[in-house]
Amino acid sequence: MQRHAPYLTVVALSALVCGIATPAFAQGPAVVTPNDNLVAEGIPAISRARVADVRRYTETRAAFLADWHPTRREMLIATRFGNTYQVHRVREPGGARTQLTFFEDPVYGGTYEPRDGRYFLFERAEGGNEFTQLYRFDANGRITLLTDGRRSQNGGVVWSTVGDRIAYGSTGRNGADRDIYVMDPADPSTNRLVLQVSGGGWGVADWSPDDRQLLVSEGISVNQSYLWLVDVASGEKTLLTPREDTVAYGGAEFASNGRGIYATADKDSEFQRLVYIDLATRRLTPLLTDIPWDVVGFDVSPDGRRIALIVNEAGVSKLYLYDVAARRAHAVTGVPTGIVFGPVFHNNSRDLGFSLTSARSVADVYSVDVTTGRLSRWTESELGGLVGDDLSVPTLIRWPSFDRLEITGFLYRPPARFTGRRPVIIDIHGGPEGQATPGFIGSDNYFLNELGAAIILPNVRGSTGYGKTFVRLDNGMRREDAVRDIGALLDWIAQQPDLDSSHVMVTGGSYGGYMALAVATTYNDRIACALDVVGISHFGTFLRNTEAYRRDLRRVEYGDERDPEMAAFFERIAPLNNADRITKPLFVVQGANDPRVRRSESEQMVARVRQNGSPVWYLMARDEGHGFAKKDNQDFQFYATVMFIRRFLLGEPQPPTTP
Repeated sequence: MQRHAPYLTVVALSALVCGIATPAFAQGPAVVTPNDNLVAEGIPAISRARVADVRRYTETRAAFLADWHPTRREMLIATRFGNTYQVHRVREPGGARTQLTFFEDPVYGGTYEPRDGRYFLFERAEGGNEFTQLYRFDANGRITLLTDGRRSQNGGVVWSTVGDRIAYGSTGRNGADRDIYVMDPADPSTNRLVLQVSGGGWGVADWSPDDRQLLVSEGISVNQSYLWLVDVASGEKTLLTPREDTVAYGGAEFASNGRGIYATADKDSEFQRLVYIDLATRRLTPLLTDIPWDVVGFDVSPDGRRIALIVNEAGVSKLYLYDVAARRAHAVTGVPTGIVFGPVFHNNSRDLGFSLTSARSVADVYSVDVTTGRLSRWTESELGGLVGDDLSVPTLIRWPSFDRLEITGFLYRPPARFTGRRPVIIDIHGGPEGQATPGFIGSDNYFLNELGAAIILPNVRGSTGYGKTFVRLDNGMRREDAVRDIGALLDWIAQQPDLDSSHVMVTGGSYGGYMALAVATTYNDRIACALDVVGISHFGTFLRNTEAYRRDLRRVEYGDERDPEMAAFFERIAPLNNADRITKPLFVVQGANDPRVRRSESEQMVARVRQNGSPVWYLMARDEGHGFAKKDNQDFQFYATVMFIRRFLLGEPQPPTTP
């Protein structure tokens, strides 16, 4: 069983968490003003009446499993009762959530000291800068910084089998390479470098049962990674998996007897399968060959008898239990249909905890007794003023692209009371190595239920979940093919009797933000408006300015800007260089401290499009990074987005406001 601290970025959580807020009301009868950390340009005054109209869509909250207590049947979770997500303790299913951390910036998880749980560790960054530091939270509530506290990224904590040390990755040496360190968290002075590496894709997967070796992963790209064995005492590393540029390994754990490794791998397969690697022979054996989908997460029970695994079946999760002795798996029944993530066994090897969300429910924490099948719900998070049964359940749609490749997505339809052809919001996921799934869309339900707009979440080429060939189809010089997939979606929309192809908005965050900008420049005459959140406007400037530990990893996907041919390609396709084609309204959202897509990517695009004379709205948060994580910022962003959609997608006149 891995003892690690889950690390969820703002981008990962944005697909699961609905934003919320208490707005800053101006002195006066009618308007809401942005807080002191927000810079709003071109955005009209937001009326208090508009806030009241949307408020119930912003008052949901979610909960995520962080870790089990090692000796008691209780757990740590992450949820939000204030402005950000913090660590809470829950002592029993349905029990009260006791808040333990109180910071201005979010804390998404924690991991208990695995012997008696006398303290736990957590990661925290400031202002969205993603320079995560490790902290110890003692039983008396005292918090101790364990890492350097500088502009370094530290995380991926894995506990030793005995529970006296942690191993983790850190960019502290030079800001670019993610070296491996070992420390006794009770005494930070014991921190020592075990493995010095080159590259930002390294991380600790597990400790051997005798704590003499570390299992370490080296990530090159979504399609290429390797596993290494590292001697803890000497730092000597031995390559465990062959050098193959088309094979990727996912999570990995030692078998309880120490003679082998469980992992996920796509060797000789399009999909990530559960495999066993014999350490003596290095032979890799697939354990489940009859499941033609990706295994996206697993955990080995502490007694080594079972493996819990999550399979992504066309975007919907299925939870399985694999019996190690019998070498067979069975689906766990009674788990609600949705997206399951973060499976963690309790030390008792009987209780399996996980988080789950669906189109009609925010993320909540569950556990299942693997011996009886009994399901327990630990949290029941609030939907605010929403009713789950009234929320849209999406349908899977398919359309042929320009090259006849089938592309799929999920269509959320508005209620039946909205008749005639409906306006459409196309929301493109980030990554691009990610996947849109039919989960809870939070405050976006407002656009369905109150405005009658349809929402489509496409999975263009380059998305995960459809095999490793599909995920490579947008790499390098093929970047524009993914944009053409959206062009084909626009063709499909025009053929639907209930969708209005003359009223389409395209939006997305991160890489999805690039896609929104690229669609806006390529298909300007076929959309009504565009919304870009922390998006890339030029791959050349993006790669030069993104944090050093990410740069080489991103070059594998996008191309190397140092290569003259690729640099010329970037110049040709850059939304920034084609911005004169945009005549439709554009809304750009950015965090000032974003280490991934720098603020300059948004600002240079805003400045260029404003030269066209069309409306450009810009919202920047001084205390955020790669997406907004704080409730008050999220809410103002949502209020402004509602106004933008009403004005430019639906064509409503701008309502007057009283200053």
